Amino acid sequence: MDRNKLEKKAKGKLQKQICQVVLDHFEKQYTAELRDAWSSVRDVLTSPWCWQHAVLLNRFSQNPGLESSLAEQGYHPAFPAALPYLPAALRCYSRTAPGRFPAQKHQPGRLKDYYLLNAASLLPVLALEVKDGEAVLDLCAAPGGKSVAILQCACPGHFHCNEYDDLRSRWLEQTIESFIPAPLINLITVSKLDGRQIGDLQPEFYDKVLVDAPCSNDRSWLFSADPQQAVLRLMQRKELSSLQFQLLRSAVQALRPGGSLVYSTCTLSRAENSDVINLILNSCRNVMPVDLSGMARGVSQEFTFLSGMQQHELLVLPEKGRAWGPMYVAKLKKVSST
Repeated sequence: MDRNKLEKKAKGKLQKQICQVVLDHFEKQYTAELRDAWSSVRDVLTSPWCWQHAVLLNRFSQNPGLESSLAEQGYHPAFPAALPYLPAALRCYSRTAPGRFPAQKHQPGRLKDYYLLNAASLLPVLALEVKDGEAVLDLCAAPGGKSVAILQCACPGHFHCNEYDDLRSRWLEQTIESFIPAPLINLITVSKLDGRQIGDLQPEFYDKVLVDAPCSNDRSWLFSADPQQAVLRLMQRKELSSLQFQLLRSAVQALRPGGSLVYSTCTLSRAENSDVINLILNSCRNVMPVDLSGMARGVSQEFTFLSGMQQHELLVLPEKGRAWGPMYVAKLKKVSST
């Protein structure tokens, strides 16, 4: 069978896996919200054969031949080295061709050399601008990719990784064990608290808080194997924004005055993105938006952003050759005590 026929066969199989009820829902919502941008985004989201994966190198593991191996396969540094906020230790590689670098299996007692991720998921970490010695909270940390990325950027004085869901919390612990060496791992606290309560439990304790909130994950929802589960998810979707708002409010409480937080999701949904941030800005008088437009300009070669957003927010739109996202990022600063 020739290559074209093989590709058509593969695409046919993948096409059958798309959950039509989810696609119909997205079609209606995102045509209204994204207008002309939706058709090209839809083409990428419904075509897994054009998805890309970036490779985040682990600075705590030594693999001398890894970077040359990546270069041989067409990978290049994902972010321009000249970016002022790009930590020198953060090394991430991507390529325009679709495909995935081989994953590494978890082996107890042995550190992994790299983490495979959607390159857009590093934007919340870069926006957070963690510095050595700071007290940092990753409020909804599983599966742990952003926690690992934070530790590639800096060495917090205290790092609290929280995940409420029991199964995902075990996944988080395994990820941290796979990437972080013993001396540093002792500085990390992993908890299974309800994130909505952390603000009351640890008020004004943290310099930086990341809220990578539970959301309607557009990529995975489109390929829901069970149509009944998909219908249930879509019915419960409206409740997510309430949870996200409560998590954000808790994060604001947990921040010390002068501290900053980054909110992120992997959905295109305005109700879970801009609307949640606007609600926080309107209800918490002690927080103010932080301009992210400079960061957006710095990474514009790598990502496509939705135009018309406020300066404190970004929405990465997947497109062919730059199939990163969806990823929404917003940054806020706490200016005074509650």
